[in-house]
Parts: sequence; C-alpha cells; structure tokens
Amino acid sequence: MKIRILSLLVCFTLSSLFTDVSAQKNNSSIPSLVKQGNAYNLIVDGKPFIILGGELGNSSFTSLEYMKPVWPKLKMMNLNTVLVPVYWELIEPVEGKFEFDLYDKLIKEARNNNLKLVLLWFGSWKNSMSSHAPAWVKKDQQRFPRVKDNNGKSHEILTPFSEENLNADIKAFAALMKHIKAFDQKNHTVIMIQPENEIGMLPSAKDYNPLANKKFQESVPLELMHYLIKNKEKLVPEFKEVWAKNGFKESGTWEEIFGKGTHTDEIFMAWYFSKFTDAVAKAGKEIFPLPMYVNAALNRPGAKPGLGYPSAGPLPHIMDIWKAGAPTIDFLSPDFYFPNIKHWSDLFTRQGNPLFIPEHAFDKTVAAKAAFTIGHYEAIGFSPFSIESVKEPENEPLGKIYKMIDQITPLVISNRGQNKVEGVLFDKENKESVFRFGDYEFTVKHSNTLGYDADAKNEVWETTGALIVQTNQNEFYFIGFGVVLTFKNIRHPELNVGILKVDEGKFENNKWKVIRHLNGDQTHQGRHVRALLNEYSLQRFELYNYE
Repeated sequence: MKIRILSLLVCFTLSSLFTDVSAQKNNSSIPSLVKQGNAYNLIVDGKPFIILGGELGNSSFTSLEYMKPVWPKLKMMNLNTVLVPVYWELIEPVEGKFEFDLYDKLIKEARNNNLKLVLLWFGSWKNSMSSHAPAWVKKDQQRFPRVKDNNGKSHEILTPFSEENLNADIKAFAALMKHIKAFDQKNHTVIMIQPENEIGMLPSAKDYNPLANKKFQESVPLELMHYLIKNKEKLVPEFKEVWAKNGFKESGTWEEIFGKGTHTDEIFMAWYFSKFTDAVAKAGKEIFPLPMYVNAALNRPGAKPGLGYPSAGPLPHIMDIWKAGAPTIDFLSPDFYFPNIKHWSDLFTRQGNPLFIPEHAFDKTVAAKAAFTIGHYEAIGFSPFSIESVKEPENEPLGKIYKMIDQITPLVISNRGQNKVEGVLFDKENKESVFRFGDYEFTVKHSNTLGYDADAKNEVWETTGALIVQTNQNEFYFIGFGVVLTFKNIRHPELNVGILKVDEGKFENNKWKVIRHLNGDQTHQGRHVRALLNEYSLQRFELYNYE
C-alpha cells in the first residue's frame, strides 16, 4: 500500500511540476532550464530530463558509415543522450553556402535509436585552436586575423577582437540554429547547444594582436564595471581578492584597476572571449532559444595562464567575468581530466551555477562519478568522452549505473532541490561521508571498510559511489556499488534506528518490483544497508526507531 501511495504522490508531484513548467514557458515545448527548489531541471518534451550521456570522439562523426556500429553500443550502455561535434568547416565549406545533410542524417539516426543530442559548435575555437574554421577563413589572414603571442608570432587561433571573425562565426552559427529549428523543432532531438569548445588563449596569457593591444590600453568597459559594483559582495573570493588589491577601483585601464601581471591579462582576455561567445549564442537563441553552455579546460594548481593552461576560459576563478560578459550563456561547465571531481564541482556550482559534466575521461571511475554528481550536486547530466571506444558495452559499469539512474529518475526529479537527494564517492583516501536526511544522520562508507572483499587489503581501492533519495520520512531508495550505510536519529538521539525492511528490485513501467528481500546476511542481520564491489544494486529500504 505504501508503494502505491508513493507512486501516486510522485505522479501528482511531477504532474504539478510539469504544469508549472508549462506555465513558466508559456506552453512552449522548446527544451529549457527551470529552477526547482535549490536545483535546476533541464526540461525536454515538457518533462524534467537527466542527461545520461556520452561524448563522441572529436573525429568520430564525419560519416554515417563510421557510426553504424556505434549506435548499438550506445544503446547497450543505456545512454539517453549523445554529445556530437558540429564542424564549421563541414557545414560551410564555401562562404555563404551551407551543407547540413550529414547532420540531418545524424538527427534521424538519433531519433531511430531514441537518443537525444547535444551539439557542440566547433566554430572559431576548439580546444583554444581554430582548427575547425573553414579553409576560406584560414587562408585569408588579412580579413580574418589571428592572435599573436608576446613575441609577435601568429598562431592558428582567431582573435576575438576582429569584427570580421565574429560576424563570420555568427552567420554560420545562426544558419545552424535556423536549420535545427526547421528540421527538429517538433521532435526535440537536439536539446542543448555548446557554442565553441574549451575556449582559451595560448601560448601566452593574452593576445598581442594590434587590435587587442589597443583595447588593452582603453578603460575597462562600463558594462563590466557596473556588473562588478552591483555584485561586489557575491563575487568569487579569488577574483574579489584581485580587485581588492588595487582598492576596488571603479574606473581606469585594465592594469589600473586589476594591477600588472598575467592575472590581468587573463581577465582582459576573458572579457573579450565572453563577449564574442555571447554575441554568437545570442544570434542563435534569437532564432531558436535552446539552452546553451560553455565548457572549460581546467587549470592545474600553480599553473600560469597561457602556458600551464588555456588562459581566460570559463574557469571558476574568473567566472564573474564570464557571467558579466556572456549573460546569454545558461551555465559554465568543467571538462574533467583531473582526479578531484569534488573540488572542481564545488567551485563550478558557486553562485547557483548548475552543474553539467559534458566531458570526462572515460576511465574506471565514471560509473561512480555519474551517481555521485547527479546525487550530490543534483547535476543535470554526466557525459564521458570518447564513449564509442568501449570494447564490451554490455559489461560496462557506466551502463549498469545509467540503467538504474534511469529507473529512479522520477524519484530523483520529484525530490530534488529539497535536500532529499544525495550522492557519495569513495576511494581509499576518501572512504566516508556523513550527511542528513530529515531526522536521520547517514554515515556512508566504502564497502572495503567492512573487510569482506579480498581487495580491501590493496594499496588502491576501486572508486565506488551511490545515489540516495529520501521519498518519505522513513523511506529511501539507493543505487550504487561498493558502499555501506548506517544510521542515527539526530533529533531524538535517545532512540535507536533500526532497519525495518530492505528490498533489492527494479522499476518496470514506473512500478516497483521486488527481486530479493534482503533482511538477513545481506544487511548483517539489520546492522547496515550495503552493496559490495561489483554489486550494482537498486534497493529500497525503510527505517524505524526504538528505545
């Protein structure tokens, strides 16, 4: 009876949410972002949608022939979304003449496989470089000028200070958005757009093109200063500290306000990169307002901008500049090739920035990290890179986790933004997490802390993770592997917390189906709830209190 009531409540809550979404969007069915509590939902086809994604390798989608064996792999791994590059050089090989046949076929194939698409616009910049600009752009350096480093050497990077560069990108991107609207508006196969890719300045912190040098000597634009003054108390601390060192000056040149150094060079470039990107995104949204985000190549600790990492990309320490310069962009996203996902996700979710991970190295940690980020940060999605490279998709841990996340998505959606959804991520160095659901304190640990598995003695522990949802005062669901959960009553510490019932199961047509009842050895006779290593499990459990 409780499950039936829960299902009705979930349906009612989601129905109310969808009604509110429709009202907010004036009954528009275009994909959009809508805030729910302290989290965000990506709305697709009028319903909240969590991206269980994968990004194709950068050169993977250049022919349908290459993709034939890929589609079955994606389905076996339970993806619902694929991130696919759109190459400027392929859609506009001759200036003003656009070719979209390849992408029309891609969209049709995605529909046939019941997959959504996020399109990555490889326009002026891809990984900082202008490698995917058309030949007619690359060959005409007078009309389409490049950046210059501090030695005056040109690089294959279009300068953001050129109106010709900007206008050419805008025309191509606008043509793309116009075509997507005409071809896909009724089907909503394309749900989001990434304008450009890992923008940043190399191999120096700033551009020394004469166009850039002129701007650098001018006063900081009033538009930026007004934003900084208005949001002074909300600025990220590392940027606020830079401004504070010069006494929070409100007018002057870049160096007069922010001081001399590569930090100011980076701030300067971030403003003009963001303004360029905003103009491109705005032109596209005026035609078809899909959600749009930008992604960042992360900076290593102590690395210098332009040398150790691409200077001026949409990074956490300069996110205020990007928010000021690119208000059309819906959020900033990190690309992960560094191990500390929690550190960077904490930085990217400041100021209410929604978390979406469009690119993560396809390694052994991604299954745990998908559960963790969608739980802990209530992320709108997760997407490993080079998703087609997997050899045995039917055995891929990511696919197992995606399958379970898909099953509990209605529960996650109906409870997100209300402190009822959480995620954990463990290894040998980070083996425990403590958090609260209502009256209960949860202590969740790596299952190797039990000593049950042989590899508990190993120097390195497998990365494990879980996603937990509170669906009623005493009722919870979790998915994951390699975790063990114990409980306390915080509000009434004099009471003991017992495990009333644990079932392993699955959702079929949104109805809970029990596969195994686990009150026994699998709960250590009621001492904990667990899923050991390689036990990719979806469980429902109830707690109770006794004296």
